Amino acid sequence: MFLGQYRHSLDDKGRLTIPAKFRDELSNGAHLTQGFDRNLRLVTKAAFDEMATKVSQMQTTDPLTRILRRLIFASASEADLDSVGRILIPQFLRDVAGLQTDAVIVGVGEAIEIWLPDAWDEQLRLLSDVDANSQRFAALEL
Repeated sequence: MFLGQYRHSLDDKGRLTIPAKFRDELSNGAHLTQGFDRNLRLVTKAAFDEMATKVSQMQTTDPLTRILRRLIFASASEADLDSVGRILIPQFLRDVAGLQTDAVIVGVGEAIEIWLPDAWDEQLRLLSDVDANSQRFAALEL
């Protein structure tokens, strides 16, 4: 499970160091895709394969399915860790998230999100809304 948040810099080739505590789960391969909120999403190879299987079983005659397939597969890239724990973020994905020099790596359970720092700071502002959080947690019935 991926937990926590970390700030790292991208090098001049677009490589990003993945926190050491995340690397074991990614050691069998990973895929990087466009996220849902102008961010990137890094998942294990197994999780990506499971999602790919589900999407591939959907009817391609459905326009929403075709859009989903394009969103997932056209924006996907294999993300293998190098010997020092970095992944290469292709330029087209850096453009999607607006990444240039710095990034915030966020564990969100089954996946890792990669954010532009200003965009993540805005998410933190949204997450600090006490009233909204009360409603969010109420849905969990804890």
